[in-house]
Amino acid sequence: MAYVALLTGVLAGCSEGADDKKDAKTSASASASAGQVAESGDSIGAAGSACELPVSFDLAKDWEAEAIDSAAAQDKASPTDSGDLEDEISEEVLDSLLRQGPVAAACEVDAKPAGYIGFLRIWTGEPGDDDARTVLEEFVAAEDDSSKAKYSSFTSGDLAGVEVEYVVTSELLDETKKESAFAVTTPDGPVVVHLGGMDTEEHEKMAPAFELAKKTLQKV
Repeated sequence: MAYVALLTGVLAGCSEGADDKKDAKTSASASASAGQVAESGDSIGAAGSACELPVSFDLAKDWEAEAIDSAAAQDKASPTDSGDLEDEISEEVLDSLLRQGPVAAACEVDAKPAGYIGFLRIWTGEPGDDDARTVLEEFVAAEDDSSKAKYSSFTSGDLAGVEVEYVVTSELLDETKKESAFAVTTPDGPVVVHLGGMDTEEHEKMAPAFELAKKTLQKV
């Protein structure tokens, strides 16, 4: 199930062994940096794609997408009539992973097949009056230990959006790392595309995939 991959992916981002990271760095291109655009592979968003969304965009070559059914995942984790504490904790953990601010996880794109350790995650929300900047601010505010957010506007085709670059502090690793996200609003609700990564170095290597998604973004 994709929501299990989301959970294990988040945990793996903090616990991947040194050998895995070394292998990923060896196979990754050292020249990748923010501002560059990755080579296109599959696209997602349109009907029949791996993840059906209110928008579509290209994925970097070899990155693999899988849809996340947040509602189904949370239903499976709902507490039983017995009121079992373990069930209640599971629901809280899943909710924290499957929802962030005004949006819920809808798709996870794994970078490991391309030689990186990280994910591009897509979050969607219900239609409303909030603009892209408001949605993105609430998304960042909902992430624990986030700071130094820098927002800017962008356009892609007939879509206007807002992007942000910020840092989060990992209590487990006792270090900060860079993260990026962008948001657009559509008649079907807001969409947030987020790029994390094991650390800032890995994030910057994956940044061309994030730029590709933003550059090829369009309405479905």
